[in-house]
Amino acid sequence: MDSLDRLLEPHVRVRVARPGRPDPEGRCVVYWMQRSQRGRDNAALNLAIELGNALGLPVVTVFGLTADYPSAQRRHYRFLLEGLVDAEADLEQRGISFVLGLGRPDRVLLKMAGALCPAIVIGDENPVRTGAFWREQVSQELAVPLRFVDSDVVVPTVLFPREEFAARTLRPKIHRVWDDYLKPIPNPAARARFESPLAVESVRLDVEGLLDRLKVGGADALPGSRGGALEAERRLAQFLAHRLPRYAAERNNPTHYSTSELSAHLHFGHVNPLVIALAARSSAAPRESIDAFLEELIVRRELAINFVARNPRYDQLEGCPEWARKTLAAHAGDPRPYLYTAAQLEDGATHDAVWNAAQEEMTITGRMHNYMRMYWAKKILEWTPDPAAAFAIAIDLNDRYELDGRDPNGYTGVAWAVGGKHDRPWPERPIFGTIRYMNESGLRRKIDCAAYIERVRGLERGPAV
Repeated sequence: MDSLDRLLEPHVRVRVARPGRPDPEGRCVVYWMQRSQRGRDNAALNLAIELGNALGLPVVTVFGLTADYPSAQRRHYRFLLEGLVDAEADLEQRGISFVLGLGRPDRVLLKMAGALCPAIVIGDENPVRTGAFWREQVSQELAVPLRFVDSDVVVPTVLFPREEFAARTLRPKIHRVWDDYLKPIPNPAARARFESPLAVESVRLDVEGLLDRLKVGGADALPGSRGGALEAERRLAQFLAHRLPRYAAERNNPTHYSTSELSAHLHFGHVNPLVIALAARSSAAPRESIDAFLEELIVRRELAINFVARNPRYDQLEGCPEWARKTLAAHAGDPRPYLYTAAQLEDGATHDAVWNAAQEEMTITGRMHNYMRMYWAKKILEWTPDPAAAFAIAIDLNDRYELDGRDPNGYTGVAWAVGGKHDRPWPERPIFGTIRYMNESGLRRKIDCAAYIERVRGLERGPAV
């Protein structure tokens, strides 16, 4: 078997969307970058490079930038564009051309493919609905072979074809195989480059200019919330040196900075979770902290991806388990001691000072500690007229303000807090039924709420456009 046949063989990470051998008349291999927005440690990009090298063809990376991604605000576009700057630099070092086009990504890809005449197109997977729709459109209309690579998980999603019940059902399956996948990823260089100018013109990657051109409004990011592979690398180094050693003891305390703060970089694909996992595994941190971190990074994160990939109603209450929907329905008429509108919740105008601080931290910085996010969503269930409204409000606020919004982790977090997903029934109480309950007094026993509120009050707001 020659190298080309080997690369075209079915693989657990690779999904064949349009079968066939590369077009012998093709002039390049195209990598359609979507979720894996990085120029290194990228299995989808690596496959494109290896195919290009086997065919003696150059590789072109195409990225389509739409101005109307659902719920995305200016902060998300800034973060994304900062990541593309790093990606373009890394691609250049590997001998790969980068083409940026404005418009819906599937339309951009098809237009670029018509001009570039690829032999084959390689893309990356993303279980979220919007990206899945774009991939399906390209699969139906592209004239050459098309393959998608699952390049943003440690253990390939295809190994878990059914929706998992909980972390306890997925954990042993992942642990049985993760040593097969916890291995360094190569970064091969492209051997061929275009000797003449590309047949398409790329939009200049200027962050401020593109933000103005796209006319995307909403809150901007707090200074210091920078996207890109370089920032992800810096944060990972800081986490390994200073935070991972105390992760097991302090990860659930939002007044301590013991988390990696890499969730937004993972969402945008600026860093491969495999790279993070290998670095944590080889660190000098205590074993219990390493194990606790890998549980969150691999088991819990990939449980969320499994939920979104296998449940088409992942962003609705109807996607939650039957027992949870029944108990919520049984208590739907229970009196609510407090009721707030979506606008009041968005403004952080409730009676609960610590909840207001969590909402304010999210709107200012684009992030909220995971423990606070659980409490935040539980209270939305308690303070809104019905569970379906609570679910919709929590999804909307999370997607619009969190830098890592519109992500399987966010959808799964809301489904857990409001709809009992991946959880079990608890003692029955008003409003919640048998959904797990959280209250302010319990929160205050766990964390220093006054210190948390004071820290949020000291944050400087970024500009709104």
